[in-house]
Amino acid sequence: MPTSLASDVEVLARFGRALADPIRCRLLLALRQAPAYPSDLADALGISRTRLSNHLACLRDCGLVVTVPDGRRIRYELADRRLAHALDDLRAAVVAVEADRSCPEAESEGCC
Repeated sequence: MPTSLASDVEVLARFGRALADPIRCRLLLALRQAPAYPSDLADALGISRTRLSNHLACLRDCGLVVTVPDGRRIRYELADRRLAHALDDLRAAVVAVEADRSCPEAESEGCC
């Protein structure tokens, strides 16, 4: 397999693992709308800050979100604005193909 193809597969697999968790999906969709602070994200998603922190760390390790210092606080945002378009396109494509299908739960393989 050519090196670039292997890299493409790894990148897409990493993106897929990040999207495999509903909380991470919700985080990415929230950050698609606007950058946010962890406390606001935790409140919006109705999860503990510890749980949120773990998911944000995963998304950061996957290269999908970045932290931006803002005074004494840290703000999260998508690592690249093209991710917002990719999320929209992916959602639209999946809905267009089969809106009434669900994917069976897969064994959790951990994070990225």
